[in-house]
This record gives sequence, C-alpha cells and structure tokens, in this order.
Amino acid sequence: MFGFLKNGLKKTLESIHLVKASNKIITKDLLEEMLLEADVAYEIVEEIIYYLPPSDDVKKTDLERVMGTYFIYDKPELANVKPFVDLILGVNGVGKTTSIAKMAHLHKENGEKVILGACDTFRAGAIEQLKLWAQKLNIDIIATSQGHDPSAVAYDAISKALAKNYDRVILDTAGRLQNKKNLANELEKIVRISDKAMQGAPHRKILVLDGTQGVAGILQAKAFNDLVKLDGVIITKLDGTAKGGALFSIARELELPILYVGVGEQLGQIHEFNPSEYVKTLVEEIFA
Repeated sequence: MFGFLKNGLKKTLESIHLVKASNKIITKDLLEEMLLEADVAYEIVEEIIYYLPPSDDVKKTDLERVMGTYFIYDKPELANVKPFVDLILGVNGVGKTTSIAKMAHLHKENGEKVILGACDTFRAGAIEQLKLWAQKLNIDIIATSQGHDPSAVAYDAISKALAKNYDRVILDTAGRLQNKKNLANELEKIVRISDKAMQGAPHRKILVLDGTQGVAGILQAKAFNDLVKLDGVIITKLDGTAKGGALFSIARELELPILYVGVGEQLGQIHEFNPSEYVKTLVEEIFA
C-alpha cells in the first residue's frame, strides 16, 4: 500500500518537502510549519508538539508514535451475514458513485457476487451513472425512474440478494444536505425498510468525503452523522490535494474509522486504509 499512498499523497508530500527545504534537523518550529502546510488542523499540530519529548529536536520514532495515536478507532467488526449490506452516503460531487463502483469491483475481484441499489432517485443522472457502472462491471443493479420511493429500491435490492444468493449489496443514496429535514426522513426510511427486508440491514453506513475539501469536509460528516449514525468514512480524490493531513482531524473529530481511500477514476484505485502506513508515509517524508 505504500506505493499507493505515496501516489495518493503526492501533493501533500511535496508541500512538506518544500517547507523542509535543505534542513537536516527537524525542529519543533519546522515540524509545525510542515504539518500546517499539509492541512493538519492547528490544534492537532499543537497537541502533537506538546506530546513530543521536551527537546527541540524531533526524533522520527517519537513523531510516529504520537501521530499514530490519532487513529485509535478500530474498524467495525463486519457482521457474518450474507448478503452484507452497505449504505453509502455523501453530498453530490464527492465521488460517491465512483466509490461505489470501486467497492463493487473490489468485492468482485475477491470472488463475491455483488448487486447495486440506485436509491438516489432524486436525480435522474445519479441513476443513469450507477447503471453505466453496473454495465461496465457486469454486475446486477436494481434501479427505477426519478422520483420513485428510494426505500422501495433498497427493499427490492436486498430481497433479490437474499433470493439469488448474493454476497454484497451496495446502496447509493441522495446527497442533498441543503434540504436536511427531507434527507433525514428519506434516510431513516431507507434504514427502516432495509431492516424489514433483512433484519440488521444495512450492516454499515459509510460516508464518502472529498479529500480536496480538507478540514471543511468534517462539517459535512458531522451533519450526516447526526442524520444517520455512521460506521466509517471513505476519503476520495487524495491525489488532487495537498490537504492529506486533514485525515487527522477526520479521525479525531468524528471518532470514526477511515475504511477506504481512493485516488483517480480507475476502478482499481481504492485501498483499505491502513493508519500506521499513512502515518509512516508522512513521517518518512518529514525526515527524508
């Protein structure tokens, strides 16, 4: 995963490198400047420096240890059920549909049988986009016309998965956060009807966040977490930003695990997030 992370964090690592310049010794002042440039929140930078040993010179092992404490939240233990149902949330434009396609591809590569549910019936474009991905992946999809009841789509997708022995169901949802009350009612109904189709479904509720938004994406995440209790997040578009340090804020503020990170549009460009490798990649660049 190191190669993937280095590629995904390329702009973030370049911003760190520019601040470091030719300095061989990493002082706390220099470290502060580098972390802020990578969009690590100011209060987190101050905490990191506070918990380092009192010497002004920073040691690599100390920094890695302190930075690693921000990712103490374990990934949720997956229910041993079939089909396993994921409900995917996120505002329009964050890469939600592409992330669903990447997840479906990942599961298919692992030999699992996948079906999609196009529950974003608010936008005709969202339905068509998911249909195109399903066609490209050669997997099944339950979809209907714009304006149809999204919870009915969820029910049909889960029912078909149960009847036809599918391993995975991935449900798309609308992302019109500006109309929070309507969205809350819609998501609550999808969750309730999913549980009627299969007790305990959906088994995970995952939010997709745009990595280029940096710390600003946390406000979106908190709003969605208020609507539907989230189980984890996916970070997209890390290759397009120098704000890779914002993952510290996401982990701390939300107390949610980062499940996947994605870069680029290609289907294979998504990986399960490994926090220790993420921290190590940043620290290696700081001391390079």
